[in-house]
This record gives sequence, C-alpha cells and structure tokens, in this order.
Amino acid sequence: MKIALIQKSASTDIGQNVERGIQAVREAADAGAQLAVFPELAFTQFFPQHRLDGDRMELTQLIPGPITEAFSDEAAKHGVVIVLNLYERAGNCAYNSSPVIDADGTLLGTTRMCHITQYEGFYEQDYYDAGDTGAPVYETAIGRLGVAICYDRHYPEYLRALALGGADLVVIPQAGTVDEWPEGVYEAELQASAFQNGFFLALANRVGQEDMLMFSGESIIVDPNGQIVAQAASGTDSILVADLDLSEVHDSPARRLFLKHRRPELYVEGGVRAVTIQA
Repeated sequence: MKIALIQKSASTDIGQNVERGIQAVREAADAGAQLAVFPELAFTQFFPQHRLDGDRMELTQLIPGPITEAFSDEAAKHGVVIVLNLYERAGNCAYNSSPVIDADGTLLGTTRMCHITQYEGFYEQDYYDAGDTGAPVYETAIGRLGVAICYDRHYPEYLRALALGGADLVVIPQAGTVDEWPEGVYEAELQASAFQNGFFLALANRVGQEDMLMFSGESIIVDPNGQIVAQAASGTDSILVADLDLSEVHDSPARRLFLKHRRPELYVEGGVRAVTIQA
C-alpha cells in the first residue's frame, strides 16, 4: 500500500487552500498513492495560536459539508482513501475533527480530538470541545485505519485503544512547531508508540511561518518495529510518498507478544493499580 502525507502550509484564503489540497490529492494519486493524509486544520491558518476573540462558530465547517463533499468526489475519482482535518460545528459544540473518506467517496465517519491542550500559542481550549467519538478504527479500502489528532498522540491509553481495536495504521494530522520538544523526542515518541502497539504511524505536519508560530514539517512514517520508514524535509511544502506492507503488523513484537500478554485485570484507568507496601 502506498501512502502520501500532504505536508503543506496554509494561507488566509480557505478556497485557495482547499484547491491546493485537491491538487495535492491528484499529485499523490498520480504517484500511485492509495491513501492521502492532511495536517491539522489544513485549510485554514492555525487560529488557536491566538486567544479567542469573538464567536468561535464563525470559523467552523459542517461535516458532511462543502469541503468533505469536494474531497469525496476526488476520492471516488482517483480511488484514494483521504483523511482530512477540519474545525467542525456540531450543534452548539465545536471540535477538532478528522473525517475519513473511503476510496469510493463514502464518508466512513469522523474522529474528534479527545485531549485539548492550553498554553501559549496553542489556546485550543478556547475553541475546541473535548471529542466524544472515542478511538474508532475504520475498515477502509487499504486496511484498518485509526486517527490520533495531534495532542492525542501523547496519550498511550489512546494509542493502545486503537491497537486493541485492530488498527494496522494510525495517521496523525498535526500542527507541530520548530523546537517544540527536546531534540530527538519527536521521533523517539513515535518510534516507541509504533513498537509498543504494533502498527504503522504516519504523521502529516503543517509547515511554514504563521504569525507567532513556525511549523516545522518533518512529516514522518514509522513501522511496527519502531523503525523510521521515511521523513519529509523541514521548512517546505511537499508530498511524502512511501510504500507500506501492512502485513508487517501481524509479525510485529506487539502483535505476537505484548498485546497477547496484557493483564487488564490489574490496570486501573489505563495505568497499573497502585499497591501500598507496609513496612
């Protein structure tokens, strides 16, 4: 299976961003890709870098709506599974959401980000409600696919839920900045997560300067043995294309050993039950 990570910057023109995204899907399909993944909030600038001033709903999109419909048409035309990321309006709630579109254009469902951060440059609690979809795994034309939206990737419990749901591949739409974490931690966290859970991880990042933030790019794919398959350059728009053999999942240490030897009866809320030792 061939995957394409659409590493892209975004202007203030949503229509132009969507059109560039459609062109990127076509380029990916021409390169043989069967799956195209977009970064976090791919079609707007990263507005959570500023405190909310006004009505948050003015920035939202409906799912399904005009953007998902445009990409559903492209998915069906080219036979490509597409994972987007949008700021979704659902009633009185607003979510950071990833619609998953199958290769025939069917909108299979939407994953909403569960964990919402709040610090300088990432005032996400001003905008997002906590997601209510859990950790769904989608049966797609290319295999069993899970989504971990940006901040959710830092939670081992969330990634383990996707593994237990049978995900062969987990994609991560991200908005990650230059020097956000200590050197080497970005790659190491993904490598450890893929190895511990026995799936491919594929992270598509934003790139470019937007007001106070510089997004790094460096989109990355890691295999179920924790090895880096491919990584995009920093600082430039690009499409990272790589071949993945999803059958590797079944022979990974996590699928042969780690998941089989779990002892969930000892675990409480995703951790190990605490035991007090008396002197």
